[in-house]
Amino acid sequence: NKTKIHLFQLIYYFNEPFDADEYIERLAWRTPGGGSKGGAEGFDPKKLLEEFENHIEELKQLDERIQRKVEKLEQQCHREAKEFAHKVQELQRSNQVAFQHFQELDDHISYVATKVCHLGDQLEGVNTPRQRAVEAQRLMTYFNEFLDGELRSDVFNNPEKIKEAADIIQKLHLIAQELPFDRFADVKAKIASKYHDLERQLIQEFTAAQRRGEIGRMREVAAVLLHFKGYAHCIDVYIKQCQEGAYMQKDVFEDTALLCQRVNKQVGEVFSSPETVMAKLIQNIFENKLQAHVKEKLDTRPTELEQYLTNLYDLYTRTTALAAKLTEFNLGSDKHTFLSKLIKSIFSTYLDSYIDMEQQYLQTRSASILQRYYDSKNHQKRPLGTGSIQELKERIRQRTNLPLGPSIDTHGETFLSQEVVVNLLQETRHAFQRCNKLSDPADLPKNAYSIFLLLVEHLCVDHIDYALEIGLSAIPSADAKNANLYFLDVVQQANTIFHLFDKQFNDHLMPLISSSPKLTECLQKKKEVIEQMEVKLDTGIDRFVRPLLNTNKTCNFLSDIASSKVCAYVSKQVERVRRSMDGKNVDTVLTELGVRFHRLVHEHLQQFSYNYMGGMLAICDVAEYRRCAKDFRVPLVLHLFDTLHALCNLLVVAPDNLKQVCSGEQLTNLDRNLLHAFVQLRADYRSARLGRHFS
Repeated sequence: NKTKIHLFQLIYYFNEPFDADEYIERLAWRTPGGGSKGGAEGFDPKKLLEEFENHIEELKQLDERIQRKVEKLEQQCHREAKEFAHKVQELQRSNQVAFQHFQELDDHISYVATKVCHLGDQLEGVNTPRQRAVEAQRLMTYFNEFLDGELRSDVFNNPEKIKEAADIIQKLHLIAQELPFDRFADVKAKIASKYHDLERQLIQEFTAAQRRGEIGRMREVAAVLLHFKGYAHCIDVYIKQCQEGAYMQKDVFEDTALLCQRVNKQVGEVFSSPETVMAKLIQNIFENKLQAHVKEKLDTRPTELEQYLTNLYDLYTRTTALAAKLTEFNLGSDKHTFLSKLIKSIFSTYLDSYIDMEQQYLQTRSASILQRYYDSKNHQKRPLGTGSIQELKERIRQRTNLPLGPSIDTHGETFLSQEVVVNLLQETRHAFQRCNKLSDPADLPKNAYSIFLLLVEHLCVDHIDYALEIGLSAIPSADAKNANLYFLDVVQQANTIFHLFDKQFNDHLMPLISSSPKLTECLQKKKEVIEQMEVKLDTGIDRFVRPLLNTNKTCNFLSDIASSKVCAYVSKQVERVRRSMDGKNVDTVLTELGVRFHRLVHEHLQQFSYNYMGGMLAICDVAEYRRCAKDFRVPLVLHLFDTLHALCNLLVVAPDNLKQVCSGEQLTNLDRNLLHAFVQLRADYRSARLGRHFS
């Protein structure tokens, strides 16, 4: 019993994840005297060994039992596998037999179907001639009535059988066309008369049903008329009647969209080919209603080109928008081409001459805007020189900065107007919009470029360039006593205007030419305009800086009051330059101004001889100028004044320390002649024999 209990415990334990260390620990713990401390009885290795040996024996017995059980299960598995394989073989044989039976049945069905088809063909071969003979006999009976001149059959006299009568007369009409005219002229005329009479009655019935809104009756009559020559006339009547009362509003485009939307639902219920009817309806509307509307607006051209171009743009835009809505309907396989042709048929005459009208309008309108502005300023625009003489003057002015011609008093007027610029840019923006819409895709880049050239002509040349020319002429000569800050105002406004011009170039012109060769031409033209303006701006700024400092040449710089006035004046000009310019232009102008300011102070200091007190005053003044130089925020200018301040120390330093000071950090890299020139300004230069320090 004890052995069985151990075996059950082992089986239970091995059902869990096996851990050898934990298993030994449990076994030792259960054995009396086998624990690590031996418990109350103390540790007894013999008992522990005996327990291990017994347990090993039990494990062997358990292994033998499990092995026997495994062998038994393997034998059972092999037996069941053989039985399953035998059953699969039997099922395969049964399936093969069933498949053979299915093939036999399929062959039998095919044989029967062939017999049935053959029998049907034979029956049809017998029945078709019989039906044709019956139909021929029936038509001959009706034909005889036309020969006799008396229509006795009820089908021709009963209005309710008009559908059947139409079918008969349509067939008789086809037969009559094959008969010789000399023998059957009379009967052919009677059949034709009846044919047209029934056709007329059917169209009248269709029209009446349409007015009553009887869709079912309209569908029946349309199906009968489908084989008549008057079917197209039926569609025309339907289209005409659809438009009655449809154009009650003033907006012909909105009315057309609503009409087509309403009719589209109806034609699918009435006609067998609704796409043909819808296409014919839209074609009728375009060729009549829309074309008449466009002619009314454009052929009676308003006196102003602006109104004509606005009307053309609005009409074309609304027509293309309407066409886009109409693509929702079934108009056949190539509806986009169909609608494009309809639009072209209306607007082709106007679009061919569009760009000429646009250029004429822009030329006139831009010139008018500029002239109105100059008139408001009571200014008579000066003609600018052209050709080789102007180019020669420009080259001389660029190299010498000499004023070629008398200076002009502008009374502070820059002759640049943001209102004018906004008007010109707005007119051009509208022109670009019209050009994008009204130009053929192949001509779009070329037309956009022509508009751009007009903008360059009137904005950049006639307005900005002209103002720069006036500004250059108004700058005083280099020896003028009073500096004029007028040109900075011109620079500031020209800079602002050109930013607006550049924005329109990127926003409105670039999308129209970005993928065409005209892009290169536009960029080159823009580059030329920029370079021409920059040359004049550079020339003007250079000529502006010269008299700016000449204003203070007569000032005694060696005075606290004078230095304060000079610094206040220069700081004011620096601030004015910062307000008038932006980007690298600010640093360029301030660098030039700072260098010339330094040169002026340096040359002024060279005009005097200094004792110790005079040298200290000079140092104080230069220190004031150095603080002013910080406002320039240009490292070069600050470095120049730092060096000048260090040179002024040579005027007061003890003679024995001159060599040490000249070797200082700020003066060591300077030319020895420059240092010597400053030392010569000392009052004690000859008495103290200071020249020996530079020998």
